[in-house]
This record gives sequence, C-alpha cells and structure tokens, in this order.
Amino acid sequence: MREFKVVVLGSGGVGKSALTVQFVSGCFMEKYDPTIEDFYRKEIEVDSSPCVLEILDTAGTEQFASMRDLYIRNGQGFVVVYSLTNQQTFQDIKAMKEQITRVKGTDRVPLLLVANKVDLDHQREVPAVDGMNLSRHWNCPFIEASAKNRLGVNEMFAEIVREMNVNPSKKEANYCCCVLL
Repeated sequence: MREFKVVVLGSGGVGKSALTVQFVSGCFMEKYDPTIEDFYRKEIEVDSSPCVLEILDTAGTEQFASMRDLYIRNGQGFVVVYSLTNQQTFQDIKAMKEQITRVKGTDRVPLLLVANKVDLDHQREVPAVDGMNLSRHWNCPFIEASAKNRLGVNEMFAEIVREMNVNPSKKEANYCCCVLL
C-alpha cells in the first residue's frame, strides 16, 4: 500500500485543522484552537487504489513560520488553504507557494488549492473566479470546501493523492560532484 505525505498549509484561522479533523474523524471543530503541529494517518481508497495518507496539519501563525521549511522539505503533496471570507488569507498563500517552490527547488510540486468556509458564502471576500485563476496560474486543481458541512472534504484529499500520482516530486539525490582537472 502506497504512503503519501501530505502537508496542509495556510494562514491561521482558515480551517486547516477543521478540514483535516473532519476528514480523519468526521467531526467538526467548532472552536478555534491554534495548532502548532498535528499529525494524522488515514487509509483511503482513491480510484480503486488503497493508500495511506500521513497528514501534517501545520501552524498558520507567523510565530511558527520558521518550521515551514522542514514541513515542506519532508512533504510530497501540499494542500494550500485560504478562507473565502478573508481576502488577506488569499494573499498570504502566494508567499507559501513561493516558499514551497524555493524549498523543493522546482515548480512541479503536487499541489491543491482549497477555498474553505463555503458555508459562509454570505461573508465571501474572495470570489471563486479568483481561486480558479490562481489555480490555473499555479497549474493545480482548485476546490471550494466547507469543513463544517463536510462539503468537498473527501474530494480534497482524493485530489491531492491524484496529483501526487500524476506529478510525484522528485527525490533529492545527495550527490557530491568533484571535477578533476
């Protein structure tokens, strides 16, 4: 059974933990308790292939941003989440994408863009078309989800597995090169 290391990134309060906990245990976390780092494992089947997801739910606060390089280095696929009720969180993810590209050393990284809190559409600050345009620019899939209503939650994790199957990040080889003249 294949194992996939998925890292969930986004600003504080966008619902990274709520999405992850909803996926893993089917519960919605009503109150916001800032995460430092949580790790989950779940067996799922995607397109008739069983696999195990190792999900790292990361801190969204700047206080722990220095840990992000380590998460990115060890991750194989990335779920980048913003809240559609908060324009700033949409702006913040652009720097996270740049950080993923820098740490991985390539643009070709399995990535999924997620707009969370679609249940709060009446408070929307980020139009769906903005998410679609950004995903097109990043060349990755885009999903609008709701951790509260479990809308798009399973699809999110299935889609990042598909991305990792299609676009596996290359393992960095630790070669040493020496030129003799």
